[in-house]
Amino acid sequence: MNLSRLHILPNSAAKLALNFTFKTSLRQALTGGGTSGSFGVPAERDTRQSGPDLETLDSFALERWETILHYMVSSGTGQHPTKPSQGVLFLLQRSGLMGSFYGGPLQITSAGFQFLLHSPHAQLWDLLLQYLHLAEERQMDLVEVLGFLFMLSTMDLGREYSIENLSTTQKAMLEDLRDYGLIWQRNVYAIVDPTRLGTTLTSSSPPLPTTAGAGSGPKEGFIVLETNYRIYAYTDNPLQTAVLNLFVSLKYRFPNLVVGMITRDSVKKALMNGITADQIISYLITHAHPQMRKNNPLLPVTVQDQIRLWELEKNRLKSSEGYLYTSFTSQADYELVLNYAKQLDVVLWENSAKRCFFGSLEGHSRIKEFIERRTQNPNS
Repeated sequence: MNLSRLHILPNSAAKLALNFTFKTSLRQALTGGGTSGSFGVPAERDTRQSGPDLETLDSFALERWETILHYMVSSGTGQHPTKPSQGVLFLLQRSGLMGSFYGGPLQITSAGFQFLLHSPHAQLWDLLLQYLHLAEERQMDLVEVLGFLFMLSTMDLGREYSIENLSTTQKAMLEDLRDYGLIWQRNVYAIVDPTRLGTTLTSSSPPLPTTAGAGSGPKEGFIVLETNYRIYAYTDNPLQTAVLNLFVSLKYRFPNLVVGMITRDSVKKALMNGITADQIISYLITHAHPQMRKNNPLLPVTVQDQIRLWELEKNRLKSSEGYLYTSFTSQADYELVLNYAKQLDVVLWENSAKRCFFGSLEGHSRIKEFIERRTQNPNS
């Protein structure tokens, strides 16, 4: 019934057959026939200027992608990483992967650190899903946006494609996709080259030529953690080192080795940026060296427990802005105002013996008005 209502199947009980128009469009979409251009429209070869080779495309995609990740882990830490485009920064902030704390520069958030635990393929789709939400706010046609992403995933790596048949919405996406490293464009803007990041969107193939991204690290793992909180990271990748610097106090750097310590101050710094103890432990487990995987449990229990204890220590006290209400003339007045504040759900603390309570900042104006009305008209 639903397929008939959508005019995909004819409304007939005798036999089932696809609607002719739908069948023709589906065949063209699957085979790339007609004028649909579902697999993209290859551009004519320019004999005067050859397109980029695979190595150039891979280098470009890796540089753009690592610029985004490196900025996430390094911004606000005293370093000066290369800034991505304003469009990328806006997307990172709107998606909650980065945020500004106390009016300072953008820094990685708890959601951002969780993002780093994912594979590059999952990271890419996380960003693209946020891009779809943003596209809707920009009143872009979501069907055309999705259609272009799926078209990109069916293109051949190393082949040039024309953009003449793209819609206005899809042409507006080109700059964003270039910033993410999904396409490469030279000065001749009528031609684009998809990178490996773009052509593997809907496949299980690795989206990057290497697994050097912060989200994956070497496949076999690179971190050794000892019971004395010392960490040995067998890597020369600046991105992985920057991620470790979020919660490790780095001591020495060698050509293929970084040595550091997990300390109370380094974990406290990570916790202040919204990174949780479980996320730190999860990162260490995910990137543990093969030699560590022979241990049971994989990470030293003492280190895991201490990281969680440092988090509990931070969460022992919680500050809230508000007002202290005291000096009530009678117990009845105190209980009357207290009950009104409880109805507003703004009471954070109370002490009946001393006739005082603490209310949140949001409820102060209404409590103040209530007290003033009672003072002016005690019988109301």
